[in-house]
Formats: sequence, C-alpha cells, structure tokens
Amino acid sequence: MRRRAASWFSGHLGRRGPFLVFMGIGKVCFGASFIFEPPAITQGLGMLTRWAPIHCWAWVWIVCGAATFSSAWLKFGRDGWGFVSASIPPAFWAFTYGWAGILGDYPRGLWLFSWYITSHCGVIWCASRVPPDAGTPRTLGQAAEGRPG
Repeated sequence: MRRRAASWFSGHLGRRGPFLVFMGIGKVCFGASFIFEPPAITQGLGMLTRWAPIHCWAWVWIVCGAATFSSAWLKFGRDGWGFVSASIPPAFWAFTYGWAGILGDYPRGLWLFSWYITSHCGVIWCASRVPPDAGTPRTLGQAAEGRPG
C-alpha cells in the first residue's frame, strides 16, 4: 500500500511538486496556529495588525498555503503560481518586520527580515528555478545550457 501511494505521488507530482506539497502544508499549519493559538501582538506584528486583525493574516497564510499545495499537481510551467503564492505571506512578514526595524519600533525586525527573505522567500525562489529534468541521468552533472550532451 505504501509503495502504491509513493508511486502515485512520484508519478503525478513531477520534480517541483513535493516541494510545493510540503510548503503548502507548512503554510496552512502556520496560518492555523494564529487562529487556534493567537500570539500576543508584538511590535513587529503590530504593524500588520494596523491593516487587518491577526486572524485575517492567518487566513492569508492558509489560502496561500492551499494554493501552493494545489499547484503541486500542475504541469511544469503552470506550477509557477504555487511559488508565487508561497512567497506572498513570508514577503509580507519580512517587509513588515524590516520596516519596523528601520523605524526603530522593533530593532529585532531587521534580523527577522533577513531570516524571512533568505530562509523562506530565497528558498522558494531557488526552488522555482529548478528545471523539469534536473537530476535526471541525462542531465546529471551538466549545465542546463551550452554543454554538449
């Protein structure tokens, strides 16, 4: 049974699908955590909550996570929207924390900006650049362009 499930997933997800599945699940869980266990509003999150309550931002994470998860089953090229939706919530968080740090309201915000941009957005953007045939025996160890095959 496990083999059948693994075979089905590997046959339907493609190269970038598993990444989108895990990113989507993670974003949904992170958003749900703000609904089920809302945090005390810190200075960094306070900037976000000026525009909308925390439960609205939680739903941004959940909706974007669902879109990311759903994009895992799309063909290469069409799955790009999954990477866009995966980038939206952490980009909002990053720039909000960064702005709070620049204003001096939350000095730690500059560190959090760096963390969100590199550990979240940067990883998502790098994964979005993986070509459909990356790591196949035909292309292993070769640059995508300019090398004879």
